[in-house]
Amino acid sequence: MFSKVHGREQGRGRTAVRGSVFVGLLCVLLLVGLGYVVWELRGIAANRAAGDPAAGVYQQDPERADRTASAVLDGIAREDPEPPTDGKAFADGGARMDWRSAGWQPSDPLEARPAPAEPAIGALFSPGTDGDPDHHCSGVVVHSPGGDLIATAAHCVYGGGFRTNLAFAPGYRDGVAPYGIWVPTRIDVDPRWTEDQDPDHDIAFIRLRRPGYPGQRLEDVTGAQTIAFRPELPAPARLVGYPNASEQPLECRNTAIADGPTQLRLDCADVPNGTSGGPVLTDGRTLIGVIGGRDGGGDEETSYSSYFGDDARALYERTTTSP
Repeated sequence: MFSKVHGREQGRGRTAVRGSVFVGLLCVLLLVGLGYVVWELRGIAANRAAGDPAAGVYQQDPERADRTASAVLDGIAREDPEPPTDGKAFADGGARMDWRSAGWQPSDPLEARPAPAEPAIGALFSPGTDGDPDHHCSGVVVHSPGGDLIATAAHCVYGGGFRTNLAFAPGYRDGVAPYGIWVPTRIDVDPRWTEDQDPDHDIAFIRLRRPGYPGQRLEDVTGAQTIAFRPELPAPARLVGYPNASEQPLECRNTAIADGPTQLRLDCADVPNGTSGGPVLTDGRTLIGVIGGRDGGGDEETSYSSYFGDDARALYERTTTSP
């Protein structure tokens, strides 16, 4: 009996030791986790700027933008040594999808699938310790008087401040940026986004330049999509975007419908993170939305865009007419 009691006491002692070790390990893990969170937050803060949130405008510092382009080209992506010179010659994205007159059909099944890269659609990079993968969003070149404009989602460029470490790689695929790396000169979002992240205004326009190529215009290199305001819905549509974990774009086709007065909806499965900001296109090269809006762009079955109404038109006009 004594030995049994003694044995139980020893067992209690071992349990107490194991419990102490577990608590100690838990404390270490918590401290490590806290340290990682602090490190991440510092990285995020280091890549944010206040800009002018009341106006929804950020003028990018040229030296900081040049450093971002260098960071992308220093091991993340490389430029094609013999890049194409005329993105307008890319016919596949236009002619084969003149849907209203050419027998358009939705994807079957309604699931996103890998797609060829297109000059006017690209990946949005944010190198550095900002908590995101190398490319975290997508964007699309849109026609503008200055020939220097892309559209994306506001949540791709503003959250707790404007991102200062952005770079755009049109036509990106498999680590190659065939049309170069472009960096912002100016970012515009609706003030209602900077105020409270209103999903009805999850649209951003970014004016860009290519470091080392003064005077070169993005649209002259890649071509551009034409933006349509107050588009008629429903409409045959195609979405395109770059998943975080993929080095090529994906696409899906279905009918875009209105989801209330301020949202566009396109039902299509398997459109993951990273596709935010990617275009929703109709009639070949007509932009009617960018993936974003409600629920940060949607869920496993549905993608959204803020509707391109009068507010989006005003934002576009502000961006393209500002110095």
